[in-house]
Amino acid sequence: MSEAEASFLSLAEPREDVREEAEPQQEASAAASLVALARVGDTEAFGKLYDLYAPMVHGLLLARLPWSEVDDLLQDVFVQAFKRLHTLRENNAFGGWLAMIARNRAMDFHRRTRHTTELTEEMAHPVHPEKEAAEALAAIRALPEAYRETLILRFVEGMTGTEIAARTGLTHASVRVNLSRGMKMLRSKLGMEKQR
Repeated sequence: MSEAEASFLSLAEPREDVREEAEPQQEASAAASLVALARVGDTEAFGKLYDLYAPMVHGLLLARLPWSEVDDLLQDVFVQAFKRLHTLRENNAFGGWLAMIARNRAMDFHRRTRHTTELTEEMAHPVHPEKEAAEALAAIRALPEAYRETLILRFVEGMTGTEIAARTGLTHASVRVNLSRGMKMLRSKLGMEKQR
């Protein structure tokens, strides 16, 4: 591991103070400035990009991968982004570019992983206090990709519609539509259709 990567990883620890509401254009220009600094080797700027985009990447990975694998792959996505930052064409496209790295990394995980399950005594007598959350997450994962990602970012990562739009490159209208249609499909899957 290079010194720059080690420095990045030390800065990439999640921070509590990153949930500031900002106007999408201000946030995008601030992110573009951080990208410009990171491209010339400023690892602290890249650490700030991590703070800004880690919830989005976490949500995208969670929409596709087992919970236990998400944190490791989150780090992997940012290490790949750090190494490949020179290939980014436009600083303003960082969010979409990073989302694509996350999606590709999730697909790579599925290609390389053999799905085997060892039968344990616990499986015979399941006791899962988070059963409803797991069922809801499974139902979300069964939705089409656009709805799945948007719902995970909104309800698991706690991002606002504006934040989702700014960080993924989607329009605010697309995010609203995806949330609305995704919720309708999720209610249907969970048997919670509105009674009229």
